[in-house]
Amino acid sequence: MSVDGIGTERNGVGGADEPGWDVDPEDESGVAVVAAVGRQIKAWREAAGMRAGELGVAIGYGEDLVYKVEGGRRIPRPEFLDKVDEVCGAGGKIAAMKQDLAAVRYPKKVRDLAGVEARSVEIAAYVAHGLHGLLQTPGHARALFEARQPPYSQDEVERMVAARVARQAIFERAPAPALSFVQEESSLRRPIGGLLEWRRQLERLLEIGQFRNVTLQVMPTHREAHPGMDGDIDVLKFKDGTAVGRSHGAFNGRRVTDAKQLRILELRYGIIRAEALRPRETLALIEQVLGET
Repeated sequence: MSVDGIGTERNGVGGADEPGWDVDPEDESGVAVVAAVGRQIKAWREAAGMRAGELGVAIGYGEDLVYKVEGGRRIPRPEFLDKVDEVCGAGGKIAAMKQDLAAVRYPKKVRDLAGVEARSVEIAAYVAHGLHGLLQTPGHARALFEARQPPYSQDEVERMVAARVARQAIFERAPAPALSFVQEESSLRRPIGGLLEWRRQLERLLEIGQFRNVTLQVMPTHREAHPGMDGDIDVLKFKDGTAVGRSHGAFNGRRVTDAKQLRILELRYGIIRAEALRPRETLALIEQVLGET
């Protein structure tokens, strides 16, 4: 019996059926890549004169998972490819497919968002509730996903956490984009994930706030109404001079690229920044909250 969860269970042939990631049938490009990789793995297995069950035993995975991967129904984890490469004597050809799968291992909507962020030279973001995804620690993100109702499977949770963390490679880009975040003070004071994770998150914010390309600000709870009360605001600008924006409280929440609409979002964000604490004051507040935990 196989288990498509985080835990492992022994199946009929004695292999551990660790999960890969489910394939989204509506993600046409992802389906095609996973199917192509599966066909290559099957071809190498057959060339090595092995049955699916034998390969499963040799690499420590279940026969059922091998069939799912070869049939393009599961996205194999990187370590799965490494083991198959070694057992089948592929000389790195199967392991090299990790690069192909890296682009489709996360949900399509997250890949699209990460792609837009990766092309941006400037990001401005106000978050009305919680912390922006680029600022979250893995434990903080995991606690949020695990709190959703109806609940995600643990496999879905881990996949989304990995996707959120992968987006944070933007902090390592060169040249570095200009990043501006405004968070509500309440986001600092909610102990998401428990005390230790709360402290870890506050420490991460202090670290990010020191980056020269990052402006981190907090909107104090005692401030009166401001233009972000309707919801989040995001504006991303690109090297060619174009931009895209979105706000839950404007234009029905859809993405906009029209210059007039973008100016409205930038106007609102500018006022929000003016109402928020200055960056140094923000870091001082975060240190204060950390000291109180």
